[in-house]
Amino acid sequence: MCRNIRTLFNFDPPATDEEIRAASVQFVRKLAGFTKPSAANEATFDQAIDEVSGVARRLIDSLVTSAPPRDREEWAARARARAAERYGPRAPASGDQRR
Repeated sequence: MCRNIRTLFNFDPPATDEEIRAASVQFVRKLAGFTKPSAANEATFDQAIDEVSGVARRLIDSLVTSAPPRDREEWAARARARAAERYGPRAPASGDQRR
């Protein structure tokens, strides 16, 4: 359920609001124990996502480091290599242009 929560700090380019929101959605889903709230809980669920997103953005914007920013493509390639080692190579989807 929380596989979409990724490290978002110290990347070049920096984390987008969409990435922070996606991580916030996953976090709230994990805490709540479900992926889609009932109609009775939808407003509370959405409010929690908005609040977590705001806190996460402030956190990421406030953190400091002397380390150089990490390259997103390099880290994505590392993750793909780990996944291929763990689960086997990914079969290309129809129309997939990656080689």
